[in-house]
Amino acid sequence: MKLTTRLSLSAALVMSLCGASHAETELVVATVNNGHMIEMQKLSKNFEQANPDIKLKWVTLEEGVLRQRVTTDIATKGGQFDVMTIGMYETPIWGKKGWLQELKTDAKYDADDILPAMRNGLSVDGKMFAVPFYGESSMLMYRKDLADKAGIKVADKPTWTDIKALAAKIHDPKNGVYGICLRGKPGWGDNMAFLTTLVNTNGGQWFDTSWKPQLESQPWKDSINFYVDLLKNYGPPGSSANSFNEILALYNEGKCGMWIDATIAASFITDPKQSKVADKVAFAQAPTAVTPKGANWLWAWALAIPSGSKKVDAASKFVTWATSKEYIELVAKTNGWAHVPTGTRKSTYANPEFQKAAKFAAAEKAAIDSANPSDSTLPKSPYVGVQFAAIPEFQAIGATVGQEMSAALAGKKSVDAALKASQVAAEREMKKAGYYK
Repeated sequence: MKLTTRLSLSAALVMSLCGASHAETELVVATVNNGHMIEMQKLSKNFEQANPDIKLKWVTLEEGVLRQRVTTDIATKGGQFDVMTIGMYETPIWGKKGWLQELKTDAKYDADDILPAMRNGLSVDGKMFAVPFYGESSMLMYRKDLADKAGIKVADKPTWTDIKALAAKIHDPKNGVYGICLRGKPGWGDNMAFLTTLVNTNGGQWFDTSWKPQLESQPWKDSINFYVDLLKNYGPPGSSANSFNEILALYNEGKCGMWIDATIAASFITDPKQSKVADKVAFAQAPTAVTPKGANWLWAWALAIPSGSKKVDAASKFVTWATSKEYIELVAKTNGWAHVPTGTRKSTYANPEFQKAAKFAAAEKAAIDSANPSDSTLPKSPYVGVQFAAIPEFQAIGATVGQEMSAALAGKKSVDAALKASQVAAEREMKKAGYYK
């Protein structure tokens, strides 16, 4: 009996050792809870089948919580996540600090196929530190039926003067249609993403070359006064509480004549399952004022690997798979070309099936191609970024200014008072961080 027990134990030990040599690598993937990422989670079983030695564990979070969690983890070298979903704001900052693994891909991956604006926005000194899962710019989405009825032909590259004139013509609140819908909800990625593009095209900037905030400059005053006046006269009530999701719901109900926002919205407002006006929508580039520089933003949700990770090979395999041409084809095969993640690869836009399924494709690509995070303001600026300044202090400054602009839009304070309070807060933050005395 004892001999049998010993033999059984020995056999068990040998088997466990054999198993250990083929042990699974568990990758913890932190991602955001939007549609494209949730779809990636569903399709990742294809990756696990092709790589049986890698097991994926998902941590799916709301955008603000995700940003907080991954920032804390990477800054403290917590090692909680093996793959992180980050944006174009974090990538250049963290890449410069040495917090991210440089991503090197092979010829099959075809990094040259990635749209140049996306590649540049996720690189530091020519080295890529994150790869785009989907990308976006901003553009004009308008009700062509209403413009036609008003006898107005919208130019492919309209001006803000054109937009105001069209808003006045199609504004019909008695019949539940508002001339224009724009973000008003406070947040550096909410109202300030849109407002920064408006300031840029009016010839403004966040900071001059000495890092001094410029929030009381004439371009800021012109932009915010124009914005408040436009929404007060031709926007829906309660605009100061509206951001992307709220306006998307209004647009799909047929309540917005125009909307300038993320190009990703185009796939939703042209989907007859979601939108009552799917066949009435047309697209143009974001409006300009004094300069086309910085008139439309640039953003990507991208996948990155923290430096010092002990699972770089496995993480690289996953990141490469999730951002590959093959993954886009897998989504197309599963859900149709109208539902693939856009804004990342030239080959997607060159695909005739995608062009046929996505009537917004040409306008979206033109917007992305024209955005330049390294040259987004008329006066020279010391920062990279179109709708943000890629410095660690910007989150706090953008959040504070967002609150002030929302208050001005709601009529709780004057534009001048809101800009003054914003300037004081920004100066305090920049001095505290040692940018100047």
